[in-house]
Amino acid sequence: MTFSVDKPRDVQALPIGTDTTILRSRSWSRLRFEIEYALAKGTTANSYIIQGQKIAVIDPPGETFTQIYLEDLRRRVDLKTVDYVILGHINPNRASTLKALWEVAPQITFVCSNPGAKNLRSTLDNQDLPIKVMRGDETLNLGKGHDLQFIPTPNPRYADQLCTYDPQTEILYSDKLFGAHICGDQVFDEGWEAINEDRRYYFDCLMAPHPRQVETALDKLADVPIRMYAPGHGPIVRYGLIELTKAYRQWIQQQASSDLTVALIYASAYGNTATLAQAIARGITKAGVGVESINCEFTEPEEIRLAVEKSAGFVIGSPTLGGHAPTPVQTALGIVLSTATNDKLSGVFGSFGWSGEAVDLIENKLKDAGFRFGFDTIRVKFKPDDTTLQLCEQAGTDFAQGLKKAKKVRVPTQPATNVEQAVGRIVGSLCIVTAKEGDISSAMLASWVSQASFNPPGLTVAVAKDRALETLMHSGNKFVLNILPEGKHIGLMKHFLKPFAPGQNRFAGVPSDESESGSPILTESLAYLECSVQSRLESGDHWLVYATVDNGKVLNKDGVTAVHQRKTGSHY
Repeated sequence: MTFSVDKPRDVQALPIGTDTTILRSRSWSRLRFEIEYALAKGTTANSYIIQGQKIAVIDPPGETFTQIYLEDLRRRVDLKTVDYVILGHINPNRASTLKALWEVAPQITFVCSNPGAKNLRSTLDNQDLPIKVMRGDETLNLGKGHDLQFIPTPNPRYADQLCTYDPQTEILYSDKLFGAHICGDQVFDEGWEAINEDRRYYFDCLMAPHPRQVETALDKLADVPIRMYAPGHGPIVRYGLIELTKAYRQWIQQQASSDLTVALIYASAYGNTATLAQAIARGITKAGVGVESINCEFTEPEEIRLAVEKSAGFVIGSPTLGGHAPTPVQTALGIVLSTATNDKLSGVFGSFGWSGEAVDLIENKLKDAGFRFGFDTIRVKFKPDDTTLQLCEQAGTDFAQGLKKAKKVRVPTQPATNVEQAVGRIVGSLCIVTAKEGDISSAMLASWVSQASFNPPGLTVAVAKDRALETLMHSGNKFVLNILPEGKHIGLMKHFLKPFAPGQNRFAGVPSDESESGSPILTESLAYLECSVQSRLESGDHWLVYATVDNGKVLNKDGVTAVHQRKTGSHY
């Protein structure tokens, strides 16, 4: 799959079925500061044209593509002949494209879900838009056999999500489902195994916080004869359709079977608070704790109450509007205060334009009620940046680890078995893995390190899913493996084993140089290796990362490699 950050944005068009064309608006670099784009492999915003006796355009892209998309669309169809614009979901980012399209083609009727109609009228600031609402039973006949069916698949982040199915081509236009943020020349998913990691990351960011709703969506689609998934982002799913569908089921089950869950309750005026919620949810789920994500603007009070009751902890997020929290957030806070016992762990976050009274209100109410906090309250002015998203993800992970630690204290430790004791004798070099990308840096202590290949020289390192460093250990990332010397390793071990607050500099006071990739080289190490991640394999509660060695040097020729012998193989 071709990838280059130097290429300009463009639109790629290709027929994908009878009377059906895809227009892929391509960004070869990271599109936005949201956690789902953090792998920085670019993305495609996929739009589709169905030309029956009537013409429908599905999912025009966001504002960054408005001009190039409309120019290419004009080359494909006469805009005055477009009958329908079908929207899988509506967000403010699409407003400029939809406005520009409607100005030149005022005959268009918008097609969306009922929540989508409310969002669309608000987004375009027009209560008189021509809208056809699809609730699930209606069809839209474009002629030539394209009798479109509609399947609402809402979740808390996208309460208006609507899938469109064309029985003529057996294509499901799946909106956010089954996508991936990766840009390339391949329109279909030939060699789909190569992008499994990207699909899983996309799932973890967008789907894992909504396991119940995603499972419901999969159930709705189970009996539909689908030949292709045409998602909003990434390649069309054709060759790996069965495998990806099975994987979604498996990943959902992993989330649903978690014995600890967090109720993540929020509302979002302009999308910024939702972006923070998504990053926090990513941190929680990567640590092996389930999330019940609740957009309180679209959730019944009883559903909020039940989620809080069964959760081990809760997190509340709010924007500030006119110096106050929105009414749905105030209602949700009242439910939490009347439902949750104060032994549940809590957290507060929010975004604001000029002031943050809503965040302060929630924090003070919870403090007055005696709740403990799993992370320091997060206040973000305007839009979050990359550093803020990392802080939110780490805060989510800290929250989850706090819940797991509390549970571990309540459950007596069982004596180690003979097998566990034997596994604990496995010898591995003690190392510090360091990595940096942009303004983000991180580090971790590692002993599960092994040489994996001679030519090219390569190694594997096991990275726990809840490590802050995990985000910087995807394919294409670079890191430094600092091998510790026996005798002098204690100080470095103590430093990197101590807990760090989200966003805290892990390298303060540690002598270091900078590698070519920017990752820190610890100068007190025995030796170091500069590495490039090639692939990774999911292995229980760890990722097994395979990397090739680009450079390296022995810093202490007389030293001996430090090793760590664990007492058991059941924990560190």
